Amino acid sequence: MDVKLLAPVQHRTAHAQQGLALLRSRSALVRTRTTLINHVRGVFKSFGHRTPPGSAAHFPVLARTVLPEELVGSMLPALIVLDGITAQISALEEEIRELATREYPEVALLTQVPGVGLITALTFILTLEDPRRFESSRIVGAYLGLVPGRRQSGARDEKKGITKQGDSALRVLLVQCAQYILRRSSPDSDLKRHGLKIAGSNRSGGKQAAVIAVARKLAVLLHALWATGEVYEPLRNQAA
Repeated sequence: MDVKLLAPVQHRTAHAQQGLALLRSRSALVRTRTTLINHVRGVFKSFGHRTPPGSAAHFPVLARTVLPEELVGSMLPALIVLDGITAQISALEEEIRELATREYPEVALLTQVPGVGLITALTFILTLEDPRRFESSRIVGAYLGLVPGRRQSGARDEKKGITKQGDSALRVLLVQCAQYILRRSSPDSDLKRHGLKIAGSNRSGGKQAAVIAVARKLAVLLHALWATGEVYEPLRNQAA
């Protein structure tokens, strides 16, 4: 067997695991808060009441202002729990900011891209750990499962959905960033134009295809910025 055909396995360091544990704890609490908020909204609606619009962090305060007397016994405990969850999320986010400032200054390179925040940038860095692991930035898209799979049999070469390999949490964050980039109100960029072109050329599933394509190119761009330390140019391709 030719050992050159084997790819080296690189285990994540304990320090990176600790940072990712911090990020994933925050993510789990955010999901729990969302589930509980949806529950409260649903109960309010079933009794003919509506909760005021607002951010998730301010939801318990807003909900208390319209809490009907018949729901105090059932909904007040949930609102108290939401207060606690929001406080814990804020504490974790402060810890994450301190970690990024203290040990990962390269986060600033990635957050140059509009739509990429601290959470996404730090998750990207801790997941990949070392940009030199990849010979080319283009490999990162496949590493994170953002490329279409294939089913080959004889003369058939059927394309499937994305492979969804690699870290699912980072892939979800990149997709969320792509959705922001493709918003009408988001600033113009090569990424946005690339996505809109794909969305316009595909009648069926064009929007979803555009989101995945932008997420893939975003992963490539973030790795390139990290590896080179360059200043982000939103319309670099257009200028060229």
